[in-house]
Amino acid sequence: MMKFLAYLICYCIYPFSFLVPRSRKKWAFGSFRGAFNDNAKYLFIHVTEQMPDIDCAWLSVNRTTVRTIKEKGLKAYHVLSPAGIWFALRAKCWFFNAYSSDIMFCLSGGAKLVNLWHGLPLKRIEFDIESGILADRFVKKTLKERYFHPEVFKRPDYVVSSTELFSEVFARSFRIPLERCLNLGLARNEILTWPEEKRRAFIDRYEPTETLDLIGQMGNFDRVFVYMPTWRDSQNDFVTAGFDFKSMEEALSENNALLLIKPHANTFIDPVILNGLARIKLLPSTLDIYPVLPYTDVLITDYSSVMYDYILMEKKDVILYLFDKEEYVNERPFIWSFEDMTYGHRASSFETLLELVGNVGLCPDEANKAVLVKKCWGENSLDTCERISSFFKQS
Repeated sequence: MMKFLAYLICYCIYPFSFLVPRSRKKWAFGSFRGAFNDNAKYLFIHVTEQMPDIDCAWLSVNRTTVRTIKEKGLKAYHVLSPAGIWFALRAKCWFFNAYSSDIMFCLSGGAKLVNLWHGLPLKRIEFDIESGILADRFVKKTLKERYFHPEVFKRPDYVVSSTELFSEVFARSFRIPLERCLNLGLARNEILTWPEEKRRAFIDRYEPTETLDLIGQMGNFDRVFVYMPTWRDSQNDFVTAGFDFKSMEEALSENNALLLIKPHANTFIDPVILNGLARIKLLPSTLDIYPVLPYTDVLITDYSSVMYDYILMEKKDVILYLFDKEEYVNERPFIWSFEDMTYGHRASSFETLLELVGNVGLCPDEANKAVLVKKCWGENSLDTCERISSFFKQS
């Protein structure tokens, strides 16, 4: 009942948000669960540093996030504070990683909504979904789903994409014209290809001490793996089901290697299962992994779009751990041929995964990787923040 009433209040407020005149010189930024991360984070920092004529602010429902951003010398407001509400109502451009609810849906009337999204899709997303657990929302579009997820049904004005191939997917998924899908690249990927001096300066300036300490610890190992599986619509405990952590610890020890586990924000892993293991480290879901990725050697993933970002870096390898592929496809089908649109060594069992982890001589297939990079990114993997911000400043 409380949730119902909260949304009812939201619907009452929403029409009034159209009445406040909005300024093209004010841009609002936000992310899911009130965090400071992903594409919106990197674009926000770029605009703050490079476009002093734009008044931009990060809006969040998380007071800790707001305080942390302010400590970095950046502008941030709690979205329900008087200053936060006023900024949200006055900002013409809203940039977010998923939906307008990353900021506050009921204050979004009249704003130009720019969905930066959080990766290039391998699996079907949003209104491109045809079946499965999310069918009530995206296929049946039930009244309940419409009432409790208005941000999903409000179409963005723009979606930032990378190439025509992916723009066609985004256009279907968000039900917007193809020309509103902008082939500009993803803001978060810049840090992956920056020169080391520039990357370290950014990390020192904007990342928490936990990230700096982690990168320092990683230097003690000969090889660093990072496991980043996508989430399951069913919310099954697939990580513990598909991993023998003690056996993995032994394999890592033989090669002086470290395994970082960075779960999806929708996936919970009980840290107790890693007690006593020195070479497997569970990272908090709030940690921004992108400043860390350049210091890793091998990505272990499954059906996650992080693979497309990771292959932008040179001398990196990918292992696709696909122990539940058949079950996963029944939950959420792929958009296209998995074989044609993925890169990396395949492991369909944990035993094969252990063999690959123990094979310290893994060599990336640079030719196949180059083909996939071209499909995914074209010429849009560099200077993405400048291209995105310039487009909206001029539009």
